[in-house]
Amino acid sequence: MCDYTGGIVLAEAGRDKGGLFCVVGMDRDQDRLLLADGRRRKASRPKAKKPGHVRLLTGDGRTFGHPVIEKLKQGQPVSDRELRRALAAFKEGVSLGERRYD
Repeated sequence: MCDYTGGIVLAEAGRDKGGLFCVVGMDRDQDRLLLADGRRRKASRPKAKKPGHVRLLTGDGRTFGHPVIEKLKQGQPVSDRELRRALAAFKEGVSLGERRYD
């Protein structure tokens, strides 16, 4: 399983279908991604979800340059407020048609 930590995903199954989340970690024992959005799912209690139930919006050469994403990739803890701001910036870029990929 690849390391998706720091990626932004869209939930495609379950009660949170259509929700935008950030991958804050991985549970390699159960092959699950740990997702948080800072609002419904806090960083302290992330949602475990199978990789097949989400669609990766950043990856395959597409990255979203935000300081919070870099902190996650380096393994540093992030706050819920930082997650909310990063996801809001990503949504803003998508809604304006100007995806901010590096």
